[in-house]
Amino acid sequence: MTLPINWLDAFLAVLALFFVKKLIQKRPIHPLPPGPKGLPLVGNVLDVPSKTPWLTFAKWGDIFSIKEFGRQTIVINSASVALSMLEKKSLLYSNRPHLTLAGDLVGWNQSTAFLQYGVRFREYRKNLYRTIGSRASLEKYQTLIETKFHHFLRNVLNDPSDLAAHIRTAVGSIILRISHGYEAQNINDPYLKVADIAIHYFSITTTAGAFLVDIVPLLRYLPNWFPGTGFKAIARAGYESLKEMTDQPHEDVKEKMKTGTALHSFTSELLADRTVSAEEKHIIKWSAQTIYSGGADTTVAAIYAFFVAMTLFPEVQKKAQAEIDSVIDNNRLPTTDDREALPYVNAMVSEVLRWHSLAPLGGAHVAVEDDVHDGYFIPKGSLIVPNIWKMLHDPKTYRYPAEFDPERFIASEDKPAETDPRNVCFGFGRRICPGMVLAELSLFISCAMVLSVFDISKCVEDGVPITPEVGQTEGTISHPKPFKCSIRVRSEKALFLIQQDA
Repeated sequence: MTLPINWLDAFLAVLALFFVKKLIQKRPIHPLPPGPKGLPLVGNVLDVPSKTPWLTFAKWGDIFSIKEFGRQTIVINSASVALSMLEKKSLLYSNRPHLTLAGDLVGWNQSTAFLQYGVRFREYRKNLYRTIGSRASLEKYQTLIETKFHHFLRNVLNDPSDLAAHIRTAVGSIILRISHGYEAQNINDPYLKVADIAIHYFSITTTAGAFLVDIVPLLRYLPNWFPGTGFKAIARAGYESLKEMTDQPHEDVKEKMKTGTALHSFTSELLADRTVSAEEKHIIKWSAQTIYSGGADTTVAAIYAFFVAMTLFPEVQKKAQAEIDSVIDNNRLPTTDDREALPYVNAMVSEVLRWHSLAPLGGAHVAVEDDVHDGYFIPKGSLIVPNIWKMLHDPKTYRYPAEFDPERFIASEDKPAETDPRNVCFGFGRRICPGMVLAELSLFISCAMVLSVFDISKCVEDGVPITPEVGQTEGTISHPKPFKCSIRVRSEKALFLIQQDA
């Protein structure tokens, strides 16, 4: 006769197995990286601030560990530690965390940013590198980029008060033209608007520790009326905007290809003249989405930060303008071909990338196996969070890091150049940003064109100059805080260059 097993028996059996496993499990010989002592069960949840956590993390050593509801996180504040782990051991740290909210519920686990490392990820990267991964691959888009930023100059001239919208229009139109052959006309373009919404939800749902459901995934199954399930409304809105952002431009390309009206783009090139499988269609669609989503918001933030810096540091602006004036004939605007002749402007681009951290806590990696690094035990499954902000503002690496000083990247007889921020700001190892070359090119040509025709200064209200606040917004992708500035045409010749046909 078999005895019935009730739920209590089953629960006690599982609990006994758990404790037996703990007893026989080998304890690691090496310690975890040090960190603040947490509380029972919740760990360090109360130690991590909800706002600007990178500033708090920056005070806790080169590498430290925290635990939240049993989830182990290793935070790295040192660039050398990050490079030795995430670059030299890239195979061990090439995965992304499994995010319940942003990944399972919204759908960003299909995009390159949070796709798990494997065959599909490598196909995404191969497609992206072929299109935007090198200077050579971007040559066919140089005229497009220059033309779009010429339009940007005209928009700023006509309405300098709406600077942020003009930046979004310029960058978004470049990205959409490359990814899907779509010509966006202004900030009210439906594709630009839905991209803004989708990227907004990406930024808030991928912020480390922002949502408890990512630490306790079972919360996703609670009914909608249950207290604390507000994340579900965010998930629904994020899902719809991401789906629209990904599917609509892709379908638009396919329809135009049928009628022979499609402009050349990343998507049309990969779909043309061949039969593609369902898997290939998925890879093409989401690779294009990566260009669309990955470049738009970060490049917008970088160009906006450039305007903040020019407002706060007029002496830098004057030096850059003097270099441009000495190299560029005043009968034309700067082009991408002028990069080699403008070392100070190139150094200024590097300083923008250092001074304003586009992703203060980078993108979290995951350890795929147990590891020992510098004598510390890194358990399999740990989140590895690089504190990019700290690395780029470390006074041991950058002299007077709060200052905006392009000359730090120009070597002289008296001093070597300081560390190139590109080694850090675009990520690490096999997760380095695939659009970094496009971002740099866009940032260079926008800065050079703007300074060739405009003077940027503090806005004056009631006779008082308004100094912009230096700070960063919350979220995975961080923008400068909103600010006002004065933008004036430098000369009649500059006015003519702006108004002539692009």
